[in-house]
Amino acid sequence: MLICGIDEAGRGTLAGSLFMAGVVLKSPVSGLRDSKKLTSKKREALFPEIIKNSNYHIFSASAKEIDEIGLSALLQKGLREIISNLQADRYIFDGKAKFGVEQLETVVGGDNLIDEISAASVLAKVSKDREMIDFGEQYPEWGFEGHKGYGSQSHIEAIEKFGYSPIHRRSFKIKKLQQGSLF
Repeated sequence: MLICGIDEAGRGTLAGSLFMAGVVLKSPVSGLRDSKKLTSKKREALFPEIIKNSNYHIFSASAKEIDEIGLSALLQKGLREIISNLQADRYIFDGKAKFGVEQLETVVGGDNLIDEISAASVLAKVSKDREMIDFGEQYPEWGFEGHKGYGSQSHIEAIEKFGYSPIHRRSFKIKKLQQGSLF
């Protein structure tokens, strides 16, 4: 039975793209687990091994698309695109939401339980991290190569100092930046 594992990276970031990957392993890859539990070096080493030993599809949506179309609609689009591009008997997405995609199964914590989801997690995370490192070179004021677009204190401070960059998600509201005086 062929399983297509699906995971995403960058859903909650303030900047950059959303990445989703689907993976159908053709042969085992050792060392797989949730990408967040692997070092950057280990993820980078696993990336070509996963590519070599799988059929895969990577979907991405830019910050501009997220602002214009919405995150949920793009998650649904990505899931459907992966399913249409990869042949499998089962499609299993890490988490609990199906985003209206009926043939999808979900497993909370699947990136630690199912190798195909772990592999998808690595492909999505490495793709996201590489993008943010590139953006760090283009927009050095915001330090994207360090926080990868997540809402860290240094990232919020950079937004306060420099405003939004062209790759920030304008539709994501940052509480600290929304707080104002009542008077």
